[in-house]
Amino acid sequence: MGVLSVLFGKKDPEIKKALDAGAIIIDVRTAGEFASGNIPGSINMPLQSLPGSVKNLKDKKKPVITVCASGMRSGAAKKILESNGFMVINGGSWLSVKSMIS
Repeated sequence: MGVLSVLFGKKDPEIKKALDAGAIIIDVRTAGEFASGNIPGSINMPLQSLPGSVKNLKDKKKPVITVCASGMRSGAAKKILESNGFMVINGGSWLSVKSMIS
């Protein structure tokens, strides 16, 4: 895996496969960023409040795709969610993941 994919998420069939499996998309940008544009059906859980919000996610069997503006915050969110037993893919930029859905 290249450095850029680690930093900025994956743009490959793994995301499409997770989406086909009913993945939950968690957008870890701030509420203001989320309000300015988002993926329909995604859940906004800003990174700074994510550790306290994890308990609201019940289904650990569904894959989770984390997104943000560039992939940095979604990478940090991936680590938090994985440490809580979730299967997580760092989707990187929400715009990239949105383009895969559209």
